[in-house]
Amino acid sequence: MATPWQRTLGHFESVFIDHAVFRLMYANHYQVGPGMFRSSQPSPSHIRRAAAAGVKTIINLRGSRDCASYTLEAEACRAYGLTLVDFPVNSRAAPKKETLHRARAMFESIEYPALMHCKSGADRAGFMAALYLLVHEKKPLDEAMRQLHWRYGHFKQAKTGILDHFFELYGRYSERRPIAFYDWVDQVYDPEETASSFRSREWANAVVDRVLERE
Repeated sequence: MATPWQRTLGHFESVFIDHAVFRLMYANHYQVGPGMFRSSQPSPSHIRRAAAAGVKTIINLRGSRDCASYTLEAEACRAYGLTLVDFPVNSRAAPKKETLHRARAMFESIEYPALMHCKSGADRAGFMAALYLLVHEKKPLDEAMRQLHWRYGHFKQAKTGILDHFFELYGRYSERRPIAFYDWVDQVYDPEETASSFRSREWANAVVDRVLERE
């Protein structure tokens, strides 16, 4: 965005193409636990307010992208002295083992307070918030899974419900045979089997994919 015209077009793209017009009215911003927050894609003004509130790290669960929203986010993080961490997560696939291990390492290494976000703040933000509570804050699984809830706009009946299904599989297994989460991930968890055993509902997919236009 080297010129004023490019910047104007960039803001237009972010607001109307990437749906920031809705996020400016409702940011889906919540505190997950001590030092951790979750939200939808933050605008530069949201990042400014986060920095003023003491946030040190922004975790971008959408990943690095060639789009205006990401460019504006990166610029704002530099301007207000926040560290931007690109950590892409998939909302419609069984989590990769590598991603689960990398998430634990990230939670242990970043500077807090931190803010995690995806596009809408509903699915990927909910999954990572649940993972944060489970593996970093050592909270019970049922408490962690409350981060995947309709109050945040998450539909477990849609394809995004595979994120709930993942945690539910761990919960059912550990009830029969108590096991630490990462031991289960390494020794028991099968992403392909998890995907094949999950079924979504067409009405929910229509709402999430076509009405809400989630990523």
